[in-house]
Amino acid sequence: MSERIDAHCHFWQLSRGDYHWLQDNDDPALAPIRRDFGPADLRPHSAAAGIGQVVLVQAAESDAETDFMLALARQNADIAGVVGWVDLASAGAADRIAALAAEPALKSLRPMLQDIADPDWLLTAPTPAALAALDRSGLRFDALVLPVHLSRLASFCAAHPDLPVIIDHAAKPALGAPADDPSHALWAEGMARLASETACACKLSGLLTEMRPDQRDTSAAALAVLQPVFEQLLGWFGPERLVWGSDWPVLTLAASHARWVEITDALLAPLSASERAAILGGNARRFYGLAEANNGLGSAKLTGT
Repeated sequence: MSERIDAHCHFWQLSRGDYHWLQDNDDPALAPIRRDFGPADLRPHSAAAGIGQVVLVQAAESDAETDFMLALARQNADIAGVVGWVDLASAGAADRIAALAAEPALKSLRPMLQDIADPDWLLTAPTPAALAALDRSGLRFDALVLPVHLSRLASFCAAHPDLPVIIDHAAKPALGAPADDPSHALWAEGMARLASETACACKLSGLLTEMRPDQRDTSAAALAVLQPVFEQLLGWFGPERLVWGSDWPVLTLAASHARWVEITDALLAPLSASERAAILGGNARRFYGLAEANNGLGSAKLTGT
């Protein structure tokens, strides 16, 4: 199989103080990841899984976060692409997008829609100038959404048919909720519509952290929960629009990197070798427009983080 690509990971430096979801609360569940994480921390896990390149995704709503990630990409050859952040509602958004589009490593932009109180924000807040700049930038759009946002995302995609969009973490289905929770139908209806009416891609990532602890006690238990979800996603998006990611280090709140690799390998086992290769790397390369790795992880320049 060709070398894998991790299409969704995070590095952060808490001294900047802008990771509000992580720093501005005292939730003890987040304590294990309330520290700095950098390329050198992830690299051994990636190497063990045969992952040669990663896509680094923003975790703070600030220009400083995007600049931080771009600096890391310049210093680490295994960071093949960056998903940055721009305040799409700001007066200077169009100029900022134009400047970032000239950065070779910058591949996509992502507002943190799941953390915005107004579910209609994507349709009402971004300025026309920002959206026009995004449409002509050549960048992609990462949609960090919940089931409640899916109908809004469909409208956004209809208004921007030439903007490549990828749904992060499969829109976070409520895997730990009771069977009669209305969010299940909202998720299924919304994802099916997006798959059939748009060209959206979908990330196979971030799912273990949506489960209750008892659902992920063992790999077998997690597989029992994920199998029907994966079969739905595969039926809707096909193997050509599913993209694997680790969501490390957030992943570690639920399981190890190696365990997520094991679980997803089991989910993908019935597929053909070419379909597995597409989901585990080829689709990410095509969607984000990633260059081929020169010498895999061995070519990466190590940094101090």
